[in-house]
Amino acid sequence: MERPPTPPSNPAQTHAVPQRARTASVTVDGQGVVTGWSDGARLLLGYPPAEILGQPAARLLAEPGRDAWREAAAGARWSGTAALRHRDGHRVDQDVLVHRRSAGGPPGGTEWLVVSAVTGPAAVAAGQTLGEWAFQQSPCVAAVFDEELRLARASVATQRTLSLAEGTMRGLRLTDVVPYEGSAEAEAAMRRVLDGAGPQEIRLHLDPAAPERTWHARLTPLADSGGRVRAVALTAHSDVSQQLARHRMLLLGDAGVRIGTSSDVQRTARELTEVAVPDFADVCAVDLLDAPPPADEAARDDFRGPGAPPPDGVALRRAAVRSLPDGPPLPQPTGDVLHCPPWSPSGRCLAEGRGTVYPGGDEVVSRWAQEDPRAAGWIRESRAHSLMAVPIRAGDSTFGVALFARNRRTEPFDADDLWLAEQLAARTATSIQSAARAQRQHTTTMTLQRSLLPQTLPAQAALDIATRYLPSVGRAGVGGDWFDVIPLSGTRVALVVGDVVGHGMRAAATMGRVRTAVRTLADVDLPPDELLSHLDDLVVHLSAEEAGADSAAEAAGGVGTTCLYSVYDPVTRRLCVARAGHPPPAVVTAGTVRFLDVPAGPPLGLGGLPFESYETELPEGSLIALYTDGLLEPREHDIDDALDTMFAALGRPAETLDTVCDRVLTSMLTHRPDDDIALLVARTRALHADRVATWELPFDLAAVAEARKLATGQLAEWRLEEAAFITELVVSEMVTNAFRYGRPPVRLRLIHDDHTLTCEVFDSSDTAPHMRRAHTYDEGGRGLLLVGQLTQRWGTRHAGTGKTVWAEQHLTEH
Repeated sequence: MERPPTPPSNPAQTHAVPQRARTASVTVDGQGVVTGWSDGARLLLGYPPAEILGQPAARLLAEPGRDAWREAAAGARWSGTAALRHRDGHRVDQDVLVHRRSAGGPPGGTEWLVVSAVTGPAAVAAGQTLGEWAFQQSPCVAAVFDEELRLARASVATQRTLSLAEGTMRGLRLTDVVPYEGSAEAEAAMRRVLDGAGPQEIRLHLDPAAPERTWHARLTPLADSGGRVRAVALTAHSDVSQQLARHRMLLLGDAGVRIGTSSDVQRTARELTEVAVPDFADVCAVDLLDAPPPADEAARDDFRGPGAPPPDGVALRRAAVRSLPDGPPLPQPTGDVLHCPPWSPSGRCLAEGRGTVYPGGDEVVSRWAQEDPRAAGWIRESRAHSLMAVPIRAGDSTFGVALFARNRRTEPFDADDLWLAEQLAARTATSIQSAARAQRQHTTTMTLQRSLLPQTLPAQAALDIATRYLPSVGRAGVGGDWFDVIPLSGTRVALVVGDVVGHGMRAAATMGRVRTAVRTLADVDLPPDELLSHLDDLVVHLSAEEAGADSAAEAAGGVGTTCLYSVYDPVTRRLCVARAGHPPPAVVTAGTVRFLDVPAGPPLGLGGLPFESYETELPEGSLIALYTDGLLEPREHDIDDALDTMFAALGRPAETLDTVCDRVLTSMLTHRPDDDIALLVARTRALHADRVATWELPFDLAAVAEARKLATGQLAEWRLEEAAFITELVVSEMVTNAFRYGRPPVRLRLIHDDHTLTCEVFDSSDTAPHMRRAHTYDEGGRGLLLVGQLTQRWGTRHAGTGKTVWAEQHLTEH
């Protein structure tokens, strides 16, 4: 066999280089003045440094309108051909490279470095000779094939790989040199390159000593000066370790996408087996610890930490198993408990907290498969020759064991495979841990939110009410939607629905604070628009407090919270509504469904913007629907379809309001919502004239007796004589105060619903009465104290002009 040619030991002795190449370098400042001039620049353009330094660089250009170096201003570098002018006047077209860089002067200064190689014909020839030597001695597998696809040149690495000298191969085709799998396809690819198809990527088998080894080759066209493709260059590489590393990285990337797609632990276990088989192992089984965490470690995410297992072994449940499709059938998970002895691969893995590779025929594996066929019989049935046991572990949390086996692949698991298996198991453990934490946090948030929502609806006679609350199933967690029903004075009732921006614990806590604020402001009996203005101020302060503690907490502080506050009066049958960024209520009257034209106020927390109230009269039996925007955001419908569906569900007659709520939800939702939904449906009642008595009193203290007489007479008509004594005292005190401290007109009103008697006194003064402690010899000051002691509730509500003092008595049921 011929030996590869040996290159000369000293190239300079054989090919002398008559002329060295020089570098011409020029520095130009930001004003276009030459500040640096090398000896190579002098050789190129003929200017001595003293003659050109400090001169405009444009003097060097044959085309003065174009500054080549300034074209680098848009980037860090520019290259191209510049038309230069020699000192003697002739034109020099030179390839140049221009660098834009910071100057050493004032901050922000810029200068340009222009460089170019000055070479002669001898230097070019010398460079070509060096290129020839480089090809001959290249450590890369490289070869050149002519237009007839016959080998013309081969590098030393190619000759060494094929164990053939270049002289032996020259003139042969690839199918003659390496008559192995893929050679014919490679020649077809070469022909495509010669026909102008451009570079091609192929795979070859070049080494007769390792026929299973695959080489990745690239075919590149070689064209002459006229652009015609005259030959094909073949370059190839085969790095087994690099291929394996790339495969492992791709497998890890795949695991990052495919493992942990849900909070279901069983599904996560299956996802691990699906990633591992067949790309990494031929069989994979996942066994999870069966024991729950100890009581004193309930706050931890792990089932059990590493340590010595119990003497009788450890309890596991098989969560998933997978093998090659054409492999022997393996028993599928049944949920049965597997008791693995402490010496078994699983028990040892949990005790040591690290993975282990077991070769084929290992005594421990054989004993385990024989003594516990339910847990390890599949190892024998699959005829596995290599096994790995790896803990499914994240930090100090251990969740189970992953077992990997090979029965088809000839190569056993090695240390790198063990590392990869540990990474896959760690990814699985992290997903299980996150799912457990998310589930626990979701449960805690749900508990908190449900504790903040009304547990039972308060007793009141103005409205029949039904409610529904559906938490979201999205990964963001439970949101801050809420509703409330608040009894007010004069048998009126406030209906509230709102939505705090965000999800999770902070949103639920903020919802509780906002809901509490609404109830507090409602007790003051503010009109809806005024209440929202006060609530807006509170949310602004709340957001500022939380933002001060946490710069990322603005959203959790309530900015963007929406709220709708409405008050229904069964005496006047009027509904007054104001909203802050919330969807308007829907009303059904006489079978017609419509939105109330409530002005759309801004969301809460923006500060300083006004809110407006809308008031309308509703017939008795009208339906009012309040909801959060999650109801109108189903994934498969647009907003118009959602509104039509909701209107159709509300408009259909129903015996109960619960039926209405269920109909709305079932017609609009085909799956659990992505956002929380709060729905409140109310049917109006009316207190007719026979339940309300009103009198306007003359502004005279003498009219107090008349007021008592009118009240007791009305109670007799209502057959409420047992309430007469307390009512006389309450009427006497409140009317007397109106005459003493108020202004005319003064009106007395009694309201009788099923369980409550309300006494109201109106006067046009804005001064609010207040309870005070009377001293022993004071003649007055005890009236409101008596009212507070004798009635269940009392208070004051203000109107645009004047105020109403009211007190409620609960009537005894007969």
